[in-house]
Amino acid sequence: MTVGSKVKQTLSSLKSAKSTIEIYATQSQNEEAAHAFREATGMVKGVINDLEKRIQTLEFEEPQYKGL
Repeated sequence: MTVGSKVKQTLSSLKSAKSTIEIYATQSQNEEAAHAFREATGMVKGVINDLEKRIQTLEFEEPQYKGL
């Protein structure tokens, strides 16, 4: 498995985790827990944005990773 495909697989996993956390936030009866889930969603979004930028850099520098 190449670096590019590992980073893309990680990105996919993070997007899935973000969706799950968002569901927990909306279904939580406890406002404190819902707030914690929303905060976690924001942190995961930041990591997702960083990884997407890294993927763009990888694809630019190493064209063979494009589309994996």
